[in-house]
Amino acid sequence: MTRIDSRARAAVRGLTTYRPGVPIDEAKRRFKLASVIKLASNENALGPSPKAVAALRGAVPSLHRYPDATCRLLRERMSRKLRVDPASLIFGNGSDELIVLALRAFVDPGDGVVVASPTFLIYELQARACGASVTVVPLRDYRYDLAAMRAAITPHTKLVFIANPDNPTGTYVTKRELDAFLRGLSPQTLVFLDEAYYEFVEAPDYPQTLPSTEDRPLIVTRSFSKAYGLAGLRVGYGVARPPLIAAMDAVREPFNVNSLAQAAAAAALDDAAFLTRTRRLVRDGRRYLTKELDALRLRHVPSVTNFLLVELGPGAVRVAHGLLARGVIVREMSGWKLSGCLRVTIGTMAENHRFIAALKAALKSRATEEGR
Repeated sequence: MTRIDSRARAAVRGLTTYRPGVPIDEAKRRFKLASVIKLASNENALGPSPKAVAALRGAVPSLHRYPDATCRLLRERMSRKLRVDPASLIFGNGSDELIVLALRAFVDPGDGVVVASPTFLIYELQARACGASVTVVPLRDYRYDLAAMRAAITPHTKLVFIANPDNPTGTYVTKRELDAFLRGLSPQTLVFLDEAYYEFVEAPDYPQTLPSTEDRPLIVTRSFSKAYGLAGLRVGYGVARPPLIAAMDAVREPFNVNSLAQAAAAAALDDAAFLTRTRRLVRDGRRYLTKELDALRLRHVPSVTNFLLVELGPGAVRVAHGLLARGVIVREMSGWKLSGCLRVTIGTMAENHRFIAALKAALKSRATEEGR
């Protein structure tokens, strides 16, 4: 990895660059494989929404024009769907960009930011990049410990990040837990609720947070990357009180969401049939993988998302490499300080079967090597 230039800001010099997973083409080239499946990045195994694809084709002839800086069409459709004020919405180049915009808008160097660990890495990475004083609160049994996070808040805390559901664990914060956390919270402390996996959750005690944005210091963000299958276009949205949105809008680049992404996202909102198929695929696949992992006596974290976190113990890196050599890409989790764990995305049923077969072979190979 290239060393960061010494002239970079001190906060930047101390950062570890985010490392994405192995691309399919790279795995094919490295292992001379004709077929590779990727179950590493929590993408939609069905592909993109068909209505989104049709909208993309219609938008292509206008690529010589700059995109609508206000995302007018997408804003109008989203406003109607969510029943929120259009001024309460902001759109980003993926919901990742909204994390950066919130930090840029509200956090001065030295201000406090509270994050959990392990969770989505970008919260801490970007908070440190802007010079924030970051407090990291460990999860408890793979779940957010909101009581401990609340105790970590000081008068200097400007922003608290909560992934609900969490990535990489797949667990969620309940309505009761979140209500207790928010009760009496200083209005000077903003809470950023990242709901990128919102569409997959079917738990009855999962909080419905949008109404709370009207009278609480909340920023709720969601994504078109997962359930709608538009990860390659990078489009996400946030909901908050208009003055908070105005602050984030003030530091947003004017053409941050490209015209193809806007057209596809607006069309995907109307594709209820695709969303139903996606949820069914995830539900059935999660049930199958859970059963097979139980049969292998591998502990996995109960998940409400389209992925599972699996404990393999020592040798997990070797198993991940063995899966890769067999054409199955998963995410080895030592980068999240979860050594001994793998994260696997729920795929099509054929992909799930292939993963389990490859996992059994890789585990057998590891046992053979360890027995030497």
